[in-house]
Amino acid sequence: MDGPSGSGKSSASKGVARALGLRYLDTGAMYRAMTWWMLGHGVPVEDAAAVAARAADPVIVSGTDPDAPTITVDGADVSGPIRTREVTNAVSAVSSVPAVRARLVELQREIIGAGGIVVEGRDIGTVVIPDAQVKVYLTASEEARAVRRAKDLAADPGASVTVTRAEQARRDRLDSTRTASPLTRAGGAHEIDSTELSLAEVIEAVVRLAKEHE
Repeated sequence: MDGPSGSGKSSASKGVARALGLRYLDTGAMYRAMTWWMLGHGVPVEDAAAVAARAADPVIVSGTDPDAPTITVDGADVSGPIRTREVTNAVSAVSSVPAVRARLVELQREIIGAGGIVVEGRDIGTVVIPDAQVKVYLTASEEARAVRRAKDLAADPGASVTVTRAEQARRDRLDSTRTASPLTRAGGAHEIDSTELSLAEVIEAVVRLAKEHE
């Protein structure tokens, strides 16, 4: 399942994985983990060469239980720290570096190779597993996505809907125009607009697609 920030990919993907008894992988968390590590080690994230030089250093491990997904860096749980605005606003720069993408796509394919999994991200259907059994491109209006993301960042007093929408638009632009694996709808992907749909309705639609392709 691919799509822009705030479209509801994480909640929907976990729900689909539970409904179908499959594993779950949040590839975006892996890029956030890499970004968190870079920031914590003083690597200038806008310097692609500097990021590339350190891309192999952090040990990133992703859990695949949809009821309790985990992400660790060098053995430390970073599931909370990677969701800050600082990481969110820096992740597009880090994820655009080819060396970072090559490293994390390799890790993702190792996890996916065990089979039976729902994977979410930006380039899953186009790059990571272009032969996936079912491809979904989940989207929503800019306003709906900004409202959802602002709720996720409710603990941050600076994360108003207006500010979140502006930051989101910047990230959309960077993600869709980068040279390495830009965000785009994969060929053969089923597009679902979640703007007016409940989470349960999105999950139901994806589960139905999956069963049609069994």
